[in-house]
Amino acid sequence: MKVVALILTLLLTLYSSTKEHAMQLLSPAFENGKLIPVKYTCDGEDISIPLIFQDVPSEAKSIAIIMDDPDAPMGVFVHWVIYDIPTNLQGLPEGVPNYPELEYGIKQGRNDFGKIGYGGPCPPNGAHRYFIKAYALSKVLGVQPGLTKQELLELIKPYILDEAVLMGIYER
Repeated sequence: MKVVALILTLLLTLYSSTKEHAMQLLSPAFENGKLIPVKYTCDGEDISIPLIFQDVPSEAKSIAIIMDDPDAPMGVFVHWVIYDIPTNLQGLPEGVPNYPELEYGIKQGRNDFGKIGYGGPCPPNGAHRYFIKAYALSKVLGVQPGLTKQELLELIKPYILDEAVLMGIYER
């Protein structure tokens, strides 16, 4: 019985210490679950939100990010798809240019506005939640720019090491 208790204690310790160091996605612009500043929306400058990556797994080779709005009237609306972000970058600055290919080999996909790059929150009415999901991947994808959210998700499935989510709210 003491052996079982010892094993359970060790497993719980290992689990909790692993969870303490799970990847995190933060922004200096707003806290998780809080309001997204107007600057990053269609009512402001419509520039991308600055992001900070913390505790990215050491074996990760790249990061992919998807930002979407599950509260859109016609279903989930995709605002940003960006991938092949090197793990030595500790985040992304605000105002990432809306080019298909960026420095460091970063590539951007197509959002549901039909454009490449970031398209800020622009809800028709009411409060909407915007989920920014970061995926730590075990490889650099090395694919062309312009992927959709669905194409990217299908491609990264076997390579996801960890995930982090930052959620912001915007209301017009």
